Amino acid sequence: MNKAIGTLGLAARARKIATGEIVLKKLRSNQVYLIILADDMGENGKKKLTDKCLYYHVPYVYMNSDELNMAIGDKNRKSVAILDRGFAQKLHACLKG
Repeated sequence: MNKAIGTLGLAARARKIATGEIVLKKLRSNQVYLIILADDMGENGKKKLTDKCLYYHVPYVYMNSDELNMAIGDKNRKSVAILDRGFAQKLHACLKG
């Protein structure tokens, strides 16, 4: 998990992530390679984002909310879009494996 936190922090510093409502805009424009959802995200938001991910064929993974926010340096984000293919592959391998 520490490797995933470090990689996510690097992606945030490289400005290769999107949070908030921008996640949906980036999904619609096919600029997202991975979505990371907080494990304590609300059911409505979770369903909305997972349905969009399935429609646009974007993989998604779950991560602890505290670790997610610590890695990106924000206080209360529930979803993060990874906008770089390399970061997305590395994070997907760390969080799935």
